[in-house]
Amino acid sequence: MAQRGGWIAAGLVCVGVGVAAGELVAAVTSPTVSPVSAVGQSVIDGMPSGVKDWAIGLFGTGDKSVFLASMILVIALLAATVGVLEGRRRGFGLAGIGVFGVLGIAAVATRAGVTSMAFLAPVVAAAVAGMLLAWVGRRFLRPAAATLHQPTLDGPTRRSFVRTMGVGAGVAVVAAGASVLIRRAAVVVVDLRARVRLPSPAIAAPPVPAGAVLGVPGVTELITPADAFYRIDTALVVPAVNSGTWQLRVTGRVDREVTLDFAQLLAKPMVEKYVTIGCVSNEVGGDLVGNARWLGWPVRELLALAGVQPGADMVLSRSTDGFTAGTPLAALTDAREAIIAVGMNGGPLPLEHGYPARLIVPGLYGYVSATKWLAELKVTTFAADQGYWSPRGWSALGPIKTASRIDVPRRGDTPGAGTIMAGGVAWAPERGISGVQVQLDDGPWQDAVLAAALNKDTWVQWKAPLAVAAGRHVLAVRAIDGAGAVQTSVPAPPAPDGATGHHTVEFTVG
Repeated sequence: MAQRGGWIAAGLVCVGVGVAAGELVAAVTSPTVSPVSAVGQSVIDGMPSGVKDWAIGLFGTGDKSVFLASMILVIALLAATVGVLEGRRRGFGLAGIGVFGVLGIAAVATRAGVTSMAFLAPVVAAAVAGMLLAWVGRRFLRPAAATLHQPTLDGPTRRSFVRTMGVGAGVAVVAAGASVLIRRAAVVVVDLRARVRLPSPAIAAPPVPAGAVLGVPGVTELITPADAFYRIDTALVVPAVNSGTWQLRVTGRVDREVTLDFAQLLAKPMVEKYVTIGCVSNEVGGDLVGNARWLGWPVRELLALAGVQPGADMVLSRSTDGFTAGTPLAALTDAREAIIAVGMNGGPLPLEHGYPARLIVPGLYGYVSATKWLAELKVTTFAADQGYWSPRGWSALGPIKTASRIDVPRRGDTPGAGTIMAGGVAWAPERGISGVQVQLDDGPWQDAVLAAALNKDTWVQWKAPLAVAAGRHVLAVRAIDGAGAVQTSVPAPPAPDGATGHHTVEFTVG
């Protein structure tokens, strides 16, 4: 084995064991903040908004998995580099590990809600990696005094080195796996979600009306299951929130600060409502949108308890992980029924969707309204405060634009000649949908059949029979909102306030 290859292997294994040890310590002492998650979150926060938009557009809800995989690759490259540096000159690689340890400590310090115990993990990670690399170098990779300048990886020594690296790699994998299991167990045990019994709503959602589901194969379900609901947020690791100690504070320009715990929140008169929410990063025809039955307490009632002072025009909501969103005060106090949600589709909020409580505000994109893992509502002004995305170039208000989507036929489909049934969904929360029209091959716009709506804040299904001959076809769709405004055909990207344009699908009839 070449000496350089030995140092690369040593760097990979020793740093890998160190990182895994740090994650294991974090899982026990600080489940919500670990060295890897803190560094990753800091990188995400520092990314230009264009890079984030590109990642969401390319990978959708898989953006975090891709980012984590990229982080693992970068850590491996840095670990190999550390090994090579240590092989070239004693102490260089150890110094590199020290630098990474300091960066880990600095990243941990930037996280919201960090405790002193969270700093133990990056210290352990750097110490374990450094000590192991120094030991492996002395034991296997540096020339002995009696055989100066002669590699020691020969015969039994080589086999011992390979066995040691194998054991080290196994330890790293086991430690990393244990940290994941411990953290997941901590989430389940600590937040007590499994024991939550949601109250019956004081105002229940009306039953799903007849005709709300058109029964067209391939068209999006009217109610999005929780496990299929899109997830776009800035949390690299799902926060582990203990609902037994969770509190929601109302601060800022109020007559009196109010603090509410989870039991007190559950005791409030709840409202149940179907609401469609969407991500501002959703492209025309994209799937970063979903419709669910939410249960929660109206935000306006909580703000009334606090007593909003004159001059306020915005509420800055804050997540337990530090994310913030600036929501127009009017949107939280008018008749649209913005709620502090505790339930989704009949059960407690899933961990990934904000347990124990989140905001749901009809008519606004999530980046200015749908804060998950809610911890604070600060009554303030747009002049004094900004949410996470506003200084990154996104609009401060974020009303959801009228949109429509073709679900069938899909791009590339090859149906037979004759009559086919096209279908999809359309939405314009706060305004509702009064009509949907389709256009085949630049022909005249024709009315589609519109399903019965749950309410004005949800999407509706539509269908349209199309007579098609053999050949290539292009189908377009547009919606008409409840006020009679026709969805614009002018294409625009998601930034800074939502994509526009007509969704089109190209298909070939055989």
